[in-house]
Amino acid sequence: MSDAYVTLVTNADFARGAGALLNSIAASGSCADRVVMHTAGTPDSALAPLAELGARLIPVELLPTAPEFNALHARDRLHGAAPFTKGEKPVFHTPLDNFAKLRLWQLEYDRVVFLDADTLVLRNIDRLFDYPEFCAAPNVYESLGDFHRLNSGVFTARPDPATFERMLARLDAPGAFWRRTDQTFLQDFFPDWHGLPVTMNMLQYVWLNLPDLWSWDAIHVLHYQYEKPWMAHDKAESLRPLIDLWQDFAAGRAPDLSALPGPCASS
Repeated sequence: MSDAYVTLVTNADFARGAGALLNSIAASGSCADRVVMHTAGTPDSALAPLAELGARLIPVELLPTAPEFNALHARDRLHGAAPFTKGEKPVFHTPLDNFAKLRLWQLEYDRVVFLDADTLVLRNIDRLFDYPEFCAAPNVYESLGDFHRLNSGVFTARPDPATFERMLARLDAPGAFWRRTDQTFLQDFFPDWHGLPVTMNMLQYVWLNLPDLWSWDAIHVLHYQYEKPWMAHDKAESLRPLIDLWQDFAAGRAPDLSALPGPCASS
């Protein structure tokens, strides 16, 4: 049975993130394949380092969605219809690109764990390959009310072309609008999604908003939602230990997790 960790890069910035992710997967001791799906917006110069890290590079196209769908989910239109106020979306983030991750259902693997390119694997998560489709952690970073929504930064999948075709038909149905792009769509497509613990997709804003949930001893995947650790941004000092951790992995260093401070120590 063939297993793979899969991520998606759509530009040079996310390729930079994927490099740190690949280093973190290697540091976890996993022997599973590592696949980077990449769109035409990613230059070869940004992809070459990922191949050197052992990733299998697979070019993918954006989905063949209708012009009306594309216009509705363009950055300005989407954020106008669903204003975004809780964090800073980077300028290189293009919401329509998010849907390209559905291409993983076309891959020739039996079992896949998808990881966004702005995540790090802090502890081995190979056991997730044994989990069914579709498992994801809740989108918790602000309050307990977040538990009813999934976050698509980490999830389990079983590639199948027939599933992909059903997805495409539902995705681009007349009048369809997916407020949180792929996250809203995947929750609609898999309404009985299996919940992973938040430690399998710990969102960085938990550090700021729900520090009692934070435990370095338990976190398996850290997800840098909104502001990215390679960016200059207003929350950088508040998130400094997390940013330093990402910088270590990006440089190919395996940091000592036991030496990391907790949220209270950083405030």
